[in-house]
Amino acid sequence: MGLDTQRRFHIEPSFDLDEFLARPLVAHVATNGPAVRPVWYIWEEGAFWWLTGPWSRLEALLREDDRVALVVDVNDVETGEVLKVSARGRASVVGFDADRARRKLARYLGPDESKWDRSRFVMGTFETPGVKFVRFEPESLSAKRLSYQVSGAP
Repeated sequence: MGLDTQRRFHIEPSFDLDEFLARPLVAHVATNGPAVRPVWYIWEEGAFWWLTGPWSRLEALLREDDRVALVVDVNDVETGEVLKVSARGRASVVGFDADRARRKLARYLGPDESKWDRSRFVMGTFETPGVKFVRFEPESLSAKRLSYQVSGAP
């Protein structure tokens, strides 16, 4: 994973951070305002990446205060699986990277781009001026397994 050892990461030994964050889950990002928004993300190079653009106030909010908190979690009542990653740090808005955008969208929409909603995901991402990435490299991160045994389950 190659994470910077200056950052404070608390990951339980049985928690595979990369495997969990590779799942197509929704992250909830909080910015000063306060504002909380769900985002599709990709975890690469020890950072969370998600898209922003003219449809969002996020870039302006991060210019005012770049501190963010992020949570990715699952709670499966059928199996008792409860996993949570929470992170804090500073985010920055960076240039658009079409390859990274394709990898991110393929996680959620599947690899066949011909099946993607053209107006929302193709034109809205690749053909809209001002689309950028937010890069969030956490200063602190906690990954916990809070799973439980479901009554009557084997």
